[in-house]
Amino acid sequence: MTHIEKSNYQEQTGAFALLDSLVRHKVKHIFGYPGGAILPIYDELYKWEEQGYIKHILVRHEQGAAHAADGYARATGEVGVCFATSGPGATNLVTGIATAHMDSIPIVIITGQVGRSFIGTDAFQEVDIFGITLPIVKHSYVIRDPRDIPRIVAEAFSIAKQGRPGPVLIDVPKDVGLETFEYQYVNPGEARIPGFRDLVAPSSRQIIHSIQLIQEANQPLLYVGGGAITSGAHDLIYKLVNQYKIPITTTLMGKGIIDEQNPLALGMLGMHGTAYANFAVSECDLLITLGARFDDRVTGKLDEFACNAKVIHVDIDPAEVGKNRIPQVAIVGDISLVLEQWLLYLDRNLQLDDSHLRSWHERIFRWRQEYPLIVPKLVQTLSPQEIIANISQIMPDAYFSTDVGQHQMWAAQFVKTLPRRWLSSSGLGTMGYGLPAAIGAKIAYPESPVVCITGDSSFQMNIQELGTIAQYKLDIKIIIINNKWQGMVRQWQQAFYGARYSHSRMEDGAPNFVALAKSFGIDGQSISTRQEMDSLFNTIIKYKGPMVIDCKVIEDENCYPMVAPGKSNAQMIGLDKSNNEIIKIKE
Repeated sequence: MTHIEKSNYQEQTGAFALLDSLVRHKVKHIFGYPGGAILPIYDELYKWEEQGYIKHILVRHEQGAAHAADGYARATGEVGVCFATSGPGATNLVTGIATAHMDSIPIVIITGQVGRSFIGTDAFQEVDIFGITLPIVKHSYVIRDPRDIPRIVAEAFSIAKQGRPGPVLIDVPKDVGLETFEYQYVNPGEARIPGFRDLVAPSSRQIIHSIQLIQEANQPLLYVGGGAITSGAHDLIYKLVNQYKIPITTTLMGKGIIDEQNPLALGMLGMHGTAYANFAVSECDLLITLGARFDDRVTGKLDEFACNAKVIHVDIDPAEVGKNRIPQVAIVGDISLVLEQWLLYLDRNLQLDDSHLRSWHERIFRWRQEYPLIVPKLVQTLSPQEIIANISQIMPDAYFSTDVGQHQMWAAQFVKTLPRRWLSSSGLGTMGYGLPAAIGAKIAYPESPVVCITGDSSFQMNIQELGTIAQYKLDIKIIIINNKWQGMVRQWQQAFYGARYSHSRMEDGAPNFVALAKSFGIDGQSISTRQEMDSLFNTIIKYKGPMVIDCKVIEDENCYPMVAPGKSNAQMIGLDKSNNEIIKIKE
């Protein structure tokens, strides 16, 4: 008799109840690292893995577990799950929990805790992880009675995914995992969450008002964020853009919502967004905001952001609507449902005539021609942009994870990707995110190509996860943009701190990345010329297995366009390639 068959109305342990509940919620993979307080759960996990119900992925650091669960959730749209023990195991998760919280990613974190009688005594490896994480979780629990486990797990999965997604923590004291009781399971969706209310459908007045603004606009612009990805709204947005000829720009979190080869797709806006996206948002007369939160890296100087535009703001979280910008029409709801109503109304009432938008399209086309994103092709060495654009071209269907810094912004500019295939720490900006996130994506989709674009500084933050990649033989291609610096820090020090490069040089003490990869049993290659790049990139498409590619690039390349802090999006600076001088980009 299997665990599932014998689970209800029998004496079972709390650990059994936890694993049974996870399996009933269709959890297939757990990312984690064992330790003393969580050993009863790991002992039970051993039995469930033997029967093939679930698979645990052993990371090398608990932060890697949280990021891998996060990457898994971003790639699949399902809840990612990670385990860690009490004390330092739990606190090592904090950065990963905060990353998921800032980007609204659904993960369930299960931590071991000291026994109930020891809580509050400063016992060995006791930490109040419930209290520590209160500001960075959507909800959290400390389980005091094993009978509560089935209900709490069901609630946790519902809370993590419903509305605006986010992380949920479950802290399990060691003796709760060992205690036996008459177990009765709770199936997914059966838990009743006190205070939870279903979303109210937007009123017909809101829909009609927003449609009137769309019909009246001569220079409309879609500003789309991660909420649209969460909602699965890409097909509806594609129709709105293509059928009604509305240009679209996305945030870092919204990347992938539309094919960026589309002439109406302007790429990312904001601090390192395209010049034409930033000009468009500065000149539009209607800003249609879908699942975005007017983040400071997007808006620049807030009171000058889309200052000539009326705003429609659609978001599932009422706390975001009107927080930074007061809209003319505020709609709290699921983006897909709102778009369905808009398109239904537009299809019935609007003639497909875009003549009033032609001058707007022409202006955008002119900006595209005057200020394109440039891929430098250097003679002596490689540019980061060329490497990133090249890997995007040869692996267009890959899942791309990034770390944080210049390479992240270049990847946002030059990688062309699909919905849920872009994994990047956007709100928190977490160095070390890219490698474990790539592990999460690869575990979710073992047959799909996965590429991690990282920097030599970011890569060292969670470099130990090469051990996880080696253990599970994960076919992940790791592209290190190696400029020997903390690249974005160096760029800011050059631009705003008088070129005083305080502790941003990384050459001294840097490992030999190729030799390090090979010490893990992973193939490592180094390139520094276009010929080497072309030869290697032609090979890696067919190569089955992980590979670390150390790309020796020009050291002092900066990421442009750039909006300086406190400036409006229309006040960008760039590089004049003819004389290598910084210039102001003007409309």
